[in-house]
Amino acid sequence: MRTSSSFLRDVPVLLVAVVWGSSFLAVQQVAESGTVVAMLVLRFGLVLPVLGLLAHRALRAMSRAEWLGGALLGLVLAGVFLLETYGAVHTSATNAGLIISLTMVFTPLAESVLTRTALPRTFLAAAGLAVVGVALLTGDGGLKAPTPGDLLMLGAAVVRTAHVLAMARVRAIRSTDSLGLTWVQLATATVVFAAAAPFAGPLPWTVAASYGPAEWAWLLHLALLCTLFAFFVQMWAVRATSPSRVSLLLGTEPVWAAVFGITLAGNHLGPLALVGGALVLGATEWGRRTAVGTERDETKPVEAASEPAPA
Repeated sequence: MRTSSSFLRDVPVLLVAVVWGSSFLAVQQVAESGTVVAMLVLRFGLVLPVLGLLAHRALRAMSRAEWLGGALLGLVLAGVFLLETYGAVHTSATNAGLIISLTMVFTPLAESVLTRTALPRTFLAAAGLAVVGVALLTGDGGLKAPTPGDLLMLGAAVVRTAHVLAMARVRAIRSTDSLGLTWVQLATATVVFAAAAPFAGPLPWTVAASYGPAEWAWLLHLALLCTLFAFFVQMWAVRATSPSRVSLLLGTEPVWAAVFGITLAGNHLGPLALVGGALVLGATEWGRRTAVGTERDETKPVEAASEPAPA
């Protein structure tokens, strides 16, 4: 019975990893370089009213400092979404999912610098292996320079790391209700997108009018599954199971990104690029397990935070 119960708790979390893995392909179906910002306005414009209804009590209870802290995090989150979405448009879905997974390695590295604590040599080895893997993946095994999309995804991984660290370190929001805090962050990011939209291509309503049934289906997939569903499953899962287990299950996201990219988008990887992708997956998982093990030794027991939703 215990095994069956654990499996049932794991299935929704695994489904989140699956839909997140599909998000890079979904972005490619509804956006191109000139419509990225308008699409982001539409995506989060669909999410905010529903989330706002559910979060209204938490929002009313938030202090001015909590609102300001959430807005600050929202500015960083806007940068994450912009870099990820532009990156996904300019590289393959497979590359996008694999490169963004480097956040799992970057976050412990950055934390160790801020806290001036040394990481285990095994983690540093995993980080080095991940870098080699990205070099092979983006160069397709040759000496080619990474594409602009690859570099944007790498930048997104760096900014996402900053967002994770800020979430843990901004004192004003340490005890803030997660539902209200998420709404403030997403609302702030949406305001940034809406302000930039007139200067970044067609306006959101023009893009919305140009969408057919297929594009609307993909947009709803991004809004309802990749954002709302993913957020609520994470909130439930970290209470129903261990945060470390949730993190490990969500870590399968790049695997699903590769599956969707290769099977549906027709992405082709050369032999050495396949080796590079495997190195990224193996190194990030190795690094994650090493980092979690280190925290467990230091804090007993560990309660690792779940990762923020990707674009």
